[in-house]
Amino acid sequence: MKILLTGVAGFIGFHLAEYLLKDGFDVVGFDAVNDYYDPRLKWNRLKELGIYENIVDGELVESVTYPSFKFIRMQLEDEAGIMRLFEKEGFDIVVNLAAQAGVRYSLAFPKTFINSNITGFLNILEACRSYPVKHLVYASSSSVYGLNTNMPFSTSHGVDHPISLYAASKKSNELMAHSYSHLFGIPTTGLRFFTVYGPWGRPDMALFLFTEAIKKGKPIDVFNNGNMERDFTYISDIIEGINLVVNNPPGPNKNWKAESADIASSSAPYRIFNIGNNQSVKLMSFIEEIENQLGEKASLNLLPMQPGDVLATFSDISPLQKLGFQPKIDYKKGIFEFVKWYNSYYK
Repeated sequence: MKILLTGVAGFIGFHLAEYLLKDGFDVVGFDAVNDYYDPRLKWNRLKELGIYENIVDGELVESVTYPSFKFIRMQLEDEAGIMRLFEKEGFDIVVNLAAQAGVRYSLAFPKTFINSNITGFLNILEACRSYPVKHLVYASSSSVYGLNTNMPFSTSHGVDHPISLYAASKKSNELMAHSYSHLFGIPTTGLRFFTVYGPWGRPDMALFLFTEAIKKGKPIDVFNNGNMERDFTYISDIIEGINLVVNNPPGPNKNWKAESADIASSSAPYRIFNIGNNQSVKLMSFIEEIENQLGEKASLNLLPMQPGDVLATFSDISPLQKLGFQPKIDYKKGIFEFVKWYNSYYK
């Protein structure tokens, strides 16, 4: 089958592309390669996939490493370009990971999130409508749980009180996907990711920021005085989960009733999953393990809670476990693998 994978130069997209290509899929990778964080890291991920710089926007380029991989540099906002791409390639499956990320970034640049996460996602939906696909898988986020404090977070919980525009944009994606599943029969699955980390990770995420600061002898910013918990999920577990979902498109829930509605499914071919590690780790324990792996102590800059942040995340993954998903990597092993990669990459 042929898969369109948007956000292929991103952290999760890069790892998923490698996995799918080794598994025999034909993959078209799509990415704007913007400067939200260091583009050099993005280009180096693409280099691992056999794609090099000096690419003309909108031009499909073949990989020099994987015969079944092609790359196109394009923005989600390019409606006409996306339509041309779908018409030319005839995709079986779309995995939409491209989006503007960052809770704190959304406070400063809200329009970026509307352009990419709302308008861009609409363009993907419209293309899937015009050139039907067997399955659209898209990235949502644990951020949609917002003010909810009922742990663990379950897809049966309401998510009507987001506390950042980023979270609101992801909630909007879920609603938009449902409408297209209902109206046009497009099978859609939304994945609520929980704090993904590992080699080739994003420089704006905690593990990368903390490791870099400690190695450079700089203080690390610790919000809410360190009184926070996160469901840290290692990248290989995330990729396993996505692969299971890609190969299991949803059908209508025949038992679904409006008067007792299951929020995570529908009478349409629509599904929502949490994809996490099914446990919560205290932030200070996470930092202590980074110190252990680096053999250095961190200087902590204790700060108050930031707008848009939540105290804790903890995923209920039982629906995804029914497909065979089972996280395997604990945070100590995951930090070890990241630090090993970091030291090699920045040697």
